[in-house]
Amino acid sequence: MIRSCNLCPRHCAAQRTEDSGNGVCGMGSTAVAARAALHFWEEPCISGERGSGTVFFSGCNLHCVFCQNDSISRKNFGRRVSAAGLSDIFRSLVEQGAENINLVTATHFVPAVLEALKLYRPPVPVVYNCGGYESTETLRALEGFVDIYLPDFKYALSGPAERYSAAPDYPETAKAALLEMHRQQPECVYNERFMLQKGMIVRHLILPGNTRNSIAALEWLASALPGVPVSLMAQYLPCGRAAEYPEINRRITQREYDKVLDRLFALGLDGFVQERSAAKQDFIPPFELEGIPSPEPQNPEK
Repeated sequence: MIRSCNLCPRHCAAQRTEDSGNGVCGMGSTAVAARAALHFWEEPCISGERGSGTVFFSGCNLHCVFCQNDSISRKNFGRRVSAAGLSDIFRSLVEQGAENINLVTATHFVPAVLEALKLYRPPVPVVYNCGGYESTETLRALEGFVDIYLPDFKYALSGPAERYSAAPDYPETAKAALLEMHRQQPECVYNERFMLQKGMIVRHLILPGNTRNSIAALEWLASALPGVPVSLMAQYLPCGRAAEYPEINRRITQREYDKVLDRLFALGLDGFVQERSAAKQDFIPPFELEGIPSPEPQNPEK
């Protein structure tokens, strides 16, 4: 049980039992996951030929109104998994040939993840894949366990951060978090197949009508984290509750895409660029509990 949870920057001091919680994430202290499978739609140096061993955790501390994983991030669909069960999932993914173990949105389950990693340390890199809204204290607890940080830098401006994620402090909070991640993994190290083994990649999703935010994000990254690869994403689709926000209830335009892309190139940022054609439902994984073990049967009372 977590009696007063402050794992994330919300600092909501939630009371979290094993199976329930009254915090922003709405989750208990036992990990809940909705999918654990080989994933081929990450950056090439993450997915590789064999796929990234991706575990999608349920619940989230941001609840972005446009989230494409709304069914698990806000509606909390998933199945509880013990630390031992989570370590078994990691082992199974490695046996399937996973290039890495990719922990997606695990912020609110960090103690459970650390317990699982102490039970079984995978022989492949561990990836911490998050929304960027992280506590530096929680990140420090991950030091030595995470090989690759794969954060979003969603907002450099507080206006859209407040409107779409109810987190006006996101820009400064995420900047501090990214700097801590970089302190832990300051250099990208690749193997002979150009698969990332250590380091950091920062993702930024272009939102419709928000090119100022995107350009400000890229400018900060160029200034504060020179040399860190940037993954510019154009896959935005109006998902979740986006219909309630008319200005983002559409895909980005070619003009918006070109404007942000031009600034990326002008800043000399290295990394990855996603085509606008990636904005398809086909790239949203199905959340049907694949790879998540069924609960163990309870022993009948004698």
